[in-house]
Parts: sequence; C-alpha cells; structure tokens
Amino acid sequence: MAQMSPSPLGIGAEAFAVFQAGMEALQAHRYADAARQFEALLQGFPAEGPLLDRTRVYLDLCRRELGRRSANLRTVEDRLTAATMALNQDDDGQAEALARSALEESPEQDLALYLLAAVNARRGHHEEALTYLSRAFAVRPDARAQARHDSDFDDLRDSDAFQALLEVPMPPPSRHTRNGKPSGLKSRHSGNQR
Repeated sequence: MAQMSPSPLGIGAEAFAVFQAGMEALQAHRYADAARQFEALLQGFPAEGPLLDRTRVYLDLCRRELGRRSANLRTVEDRLTAATMALNQDDDGQAEALARSALEESPEQDLALYLLAAVNARRGHHEEALTYLSRAFAVRPDARAQARHDSDFDDLRDSDAFQALLEVPMPPPSRHTRNGKPSGLKSRHSGNQR
C-alpha cells in the first residue's frame, strides 16, 4: 500500500483530506457532516497535534450550532420539517440528526423512520435502510406508495428484501359458513345462552 505524501503544512495527506472535507461541510453550513469529519480526524489521527487543536475548535463550533438549531426546533413536527428540507438539500447528516431527535421523543414516528431509511439507503447502508423502512411501514402501511417511487431507494430496487417490503400484506381470508356468517362467531339464536 502506497503512503500518501504529507501536505505542504507537514500534516499527513490523509489527515489533511479529512480536515478539508470537514471545513468544506462547515463552510456549507452542514454542521452534522462537518462534526462527523472532525470527530473522525480526532479519533483516527492522534499524532496530528497542531491540526487536532484547530479541529477541536471547529468541532465545538459545529456542536454549538447544532444545539442552537435544535433548540429552535422544539416540536417533533418542526424537526421533521427541517429534516425533510435537509434531506432535499442533500444534507444527510443534518437530516439524520433531526430525524433521530424526533424519534427519541416519538419512537413510532413514521416520517422519522422513513427519513432515516432514506439517509441509510443513500449512504449504501442497505440493511439499516430496510430495517427503518420496515418499521415505518408497520406504523403507516401507505408509505409503501411513496417508497416505490422515491429515488433515494434506487439502489435497493432490485433487492428481493426491498420488493418484499413493498408488497401490501393481504388481510387473512375470513372463514364463512354457508349462511354468510363468520364461522368463529355464534349466532344469537344458536346453542344455549347463559
């Protein structure tokens, strides 16, 4: 495996690339994505002392901004609206953070589950996407119609598991007697009444 050459600042090229990705996300106000890059840098490159000092400052800035944004989004509905907007603007990190926040408060929130499925599908985390979709469909079965045409799930379209989730479960067949009454129910006039 070839080693990457160091950056002009004496920083390893790989560490510099992670830092640069974090800075680009920060400048685009994608604070959750930036925070993830900065956290990865802190964990993955402990020998990059001066760069890590700067990284900590930017990570704190991201965390403050994410906290400020979350404080302005008090209701589950506000967070889900913001999460949907973030997803539509390709800010998967922000969409994920807001959807998870909504889900913590309302564990059966179908839109939060659906948004997390979309984020995971975009990232190529297909098993997680299918798990969240399954949970979303259990809460709101008609969400299948949206998923059928949602481009976020394009990579899953050929998957048997995805196709199985999209199938609308049929209600169990009812058992009728000859007179049209369900066989499991007793007629008021049949048998002894107590």
